[in-house]
This record gives sequence, C-alpha cells and structure tokens, in this order.
Amino acid sequence: QVQLVETGGGLVQAGGSLRLSCAASGRAISSFTMGWFRQAPGKEREFVSAITRNLGTTYYTDSVKGRFTISRDNAKNTVALQMNSLKPEDTALYYCAAKESPLFLTRTDNYNYWGQGTQVTVSS
Repeated sequence: QVQLVETGGGLVQAGGSLRLSCAASGRAISSFTMGWFRQAPGKEREFVSAITRNLGTTYYTDSVKGRFTISRDNAKNTVALQMNSLKPEDTALYYCAAKESPLFLTRTDNYNYWGQGTQVTVSS
C-alpha cells in the first residue's frame, strides 16, 4: 500500500505561483509513475501532469504546458508540481496519484493510489 498526502494548495491571485508537494509513505515512489490530477466543482477529474518511474519522462495536458512543471525526488519520496502563471481556470482540488504501469498516463482509472487532494483557488 502507498499513502499519498498533498500539501501546498492555497489562494493566489492570477499570475501567481504555487508549489504542490506529494509525500508518499508505505512504498518507494521509484516503483511508480506519479501523476497530478484536478477536479473543479461540477466537472470530472482531469489529468494535469505525470512523470514516469524509470526515465522520469514528463507529460502535461495542453492547458498547463509551459506553466506547470512536475518533478520527483525519489530520495525524499516526494513529487512536486510547480505551478506558475496561474489562471482562474486552474482553480480545482488537486490530487496526487501513483500507478505501477507506465501506460495510459492520463486515465484516472489506471492509477492505483490517490491522495485526499489539496485545494487551489486562483482569484481574478
């Protein structure tokens, strides 16, 4: 089992930055592909970013490319999401997730473990 805890959410003005962190326990995240998802009120949970377990290849949804950066620190068993140039449409509950397979990175149903989420609110 893997337990994931997200931190770093908050209220920020448009154009500002936040850094989300996901701390894992129970197993080493080096065994997992790690992802970030978000869910806005009334909307489905959507893929934001992922980083693979072996090569550390990164993936982003189009709307955050060039603004968000995912990274992992296997020694600290953490994954981070640096979010810059935030927009009101980035407002959502952000979740950290882990999966053993490197395939189908954008699919929520392929992730085995989830955190409880951290709220990000961007004011205009």
